[in-house]
Amino acid sequence: MISHPSRHCTVELQALPSRIGQVRRILSAQLRYWHLDPLIDRAALGVTELLANVHRHAQPDKTCTVEIELLLDRLTVSVHDHDPRMPVVADIEGVPHHEDADTLATCGRGLAMVAAVSESWGVRPDGESGKVVWFTLPTPPAVRAGSARPPRRAVVEKPAYTVDTVSLHRTEHAPARSAVAG
Repeated sequence: MISHPSRHCTVELQALPSRIGQVRRILSAQLRYWHLDPLIDRAALGVTELLANVHRHAQPDKTCTVEIELLLDRLTVSVHDHDPRMPVVADIEGVPHHEDADTLATCGRGLAMVAAVSESWGVRPDGESGKVVWFTLPTPPAVRAGSARPPRRAVVEKPAYTVDTVSLHRTEHAPARSAVAG
């Protein structure tokens, strides 16, 4: 049996520039709490790029949800928005795969950067009106060995002859849940 197989954090927001900075701070704090400090820079860069895409392109609104999930040896960061249009992926030089573009363009490289800093990434439809863009990062070997596990609860065995019992276990913190109204 696996103890603490996953941890989860969700943030709902309007993908506005001021809110994107808040999400980076929430993500950084959550990763520190999970002892995943080595992943903070790459995760913050990836989520910034995904949220910038929502800010620039999503219609009819900029409302989205960021989910951060730690599952065994993998961190997954995903952004859900309400725009069903799939993103156009540019290669690392910034040229979309379907057309020529100015190589001096100042935008259009976000997903290529996400691909460069992550282990894997993708996009999938989310219901009839929306999509999810996600990326994964492998956890460092030291974390896989157990340093990212939350504190264990103290288990007190009840002796067979005792009528009254006292719970001495320590309550664990619930996963961070944030709703940033926009």
